[in-house]
Amino acid sequence: MGAMKLGCIADDFTGATDLANNLVRAGMRVVQAMGVPRQSLDAEADAVVVALKSRTLPVNEAVAQSLAALKWLQAQGAQQIYFKYCSTFDSTAQGNIGPVTEALMQALGSDFTIATPAFPDNQRTVFKGHLFVGDVLLNESGMQNHPLTPMTDANLVRVLQGQCRRQVGLIDYKVVAQGEAAIRTRIDQLRAQGVGLAIVDAISNDDLLRLGPALKNMLLVTAGSGVAISLPANFGITPSSMASALPEAEGLQAVVSGSCSLATNRQVLAFIKAGLPARSVDPLQVAAGVDVVAQMLDWAKPLLGQGPVLIYSSADSNAVKAVQAQLGVEEAGALLERTLAAIARGLVDVGVRQLVLAGGETSGACVQALNITQMKIGPQIDPGVPWCHAQTDAAPQGGLHLTLKSGNFGTDDFFIKAFARLV
Repeated sequence: MGAMKLGCIADDFTGATDLANNLVRAGMRVVQAMGVPRQSLDAEADAVVVALKSRTLPVNEAVAQSLAALKWLQAQGAQQIYFKYCSTFDSTAQGNIGPVTEALMQALGSDFTIATPAFPDNQRTVFKGHLFVGDVLLNESGMQNHPLTPMTDANLVRVLQGQCRRQVGLIDYKVVAQGEAAIRTRIDQLRAQGVGLAIVDAISNDDLLRLGPALKNMLLVTAGSGVAISLPANFGITPSSMASALPEAEGLQAVVSGSCSLATNRQVLAFIKAGLPARSVDPLQVAAGVDVVAQMLDWAKPLLGQGPVLIYSSADSNAVKAVQAQLGVEEAGALLERTLAAIARGLVDVGVRQLVLAGGETSGACVQALNITQMKIGPQIDPGVPWCHAQTDAAPQGGLHLTLKSGNFGTDDFFIKAFARLV
C-alpha cells in the first residue's frame, strides 16, 4: 500500500462514507474499512476511513474501539488523524465525542484540537458556537426527538464541555473570516489560557477552506465531514475525477431504510408517491415471532425485475416511541437492525447488486450481515452520500454497489434518483 496521508476514525458507517465522499471530491483516493482491519490494506489509498459503530456504545467501549483504530492507522503510517462524528453532533449525554477526543489526544500526545460539525453543503452551520440545521437551532430541527441521541442544546461549547475534562473554548466567525494567520493566533491564545479543545464557527465552505491550512500540522482534527474539503490540499492533492472511479454497475436495485429522521421520512413518502413499490416492516410483528424477513423477500422477488423496491421501517417520532414503550428502547432498535440486515442479505442473495441503505445503525447492521470489510468510495449522489463498491462473498461475481445514507441527508427524491447517478 502507498503511503497513507490521512487516517480517519468515524463513529458510524454512514458518517464514514460521508467523510470519505468529501475527501474523494477533493482528490484523495479513499478506502473505507468496516471496523478495525486485522491486517494491512492491500490497496493504494491516500486516506483510509475506519468505520466504527461507536456513537451510542458505552463510553469505555467507544474509547477502546477508537484507540484500536488509531493504533492500526499509526501502524500504516498515517500522518494526521481525523476523528469524524455526525454533523448534528449527536451522542449520549456522557459522550462519546468528548471522551473519544480526549483519549485520542492523550494517545497522540496532543494538547489542543478543534471541533466543528459544520457542513454548509448540507445546511449545517456553526455561529457563535451554536449549531444550526438550515435556519433553525439544532434543538428545534427534529433532532430533539431522536430515539437514541436526542439533542436538546445547540450550544456546542456547553455540550462538549459537559463531556470533557479539558477546558473547551471558541474560535468564532470573526477570527475564521480573517484566515489562517488569525486562526493560528487564536489557537495560540487559547492554548495559553489552558484551553484544550475549541469549537470553530463556520457558516460557509469558504470558512472551511480558510480553516484547513491552519490545521496542517495538527496531530488530531475532530469534525463532521465538512472540514474534509480543505485537508487534501495540505498534502498537495488536487481534485481529480479518477479518484471516484468505480466498476460498471449491473444487477437488480433495492432500498432498505431504517432511519426515522424527517429527511428519510420525506424520501420514503416521495418514493411511494411516485408509484414505486414500497412495503413497511412492522416491529411488533417481528417481536411477535412472525417471519417478516420471509414475507418481505416473497413480496420483493417478483417486483425486482421491474425496477427498485423499497423496504422500510421509517416512522415518525410518535410511532417510534409507541414501539419503544412496548419493547424497550434498546430491544426495539436491535430487533429492527437484525431484521433489516437479514432482509438486505436476502435481497443480495436473489440478485440485488445496487443497494441503498438509509440510517446509520441500519447501514452498520446491513454491512456486517453482507460480510463487507472494505469499500472503494465513488461518485457523489447528494452532499455527504457517495456510491461505493465492495467485494464480498455475498456477491461473488463483480461485487456490490451500495450507498450508506445518513438519515438526515439527501433531497426528497434521493431514493428515486440515486440509481440514475450510478453509471
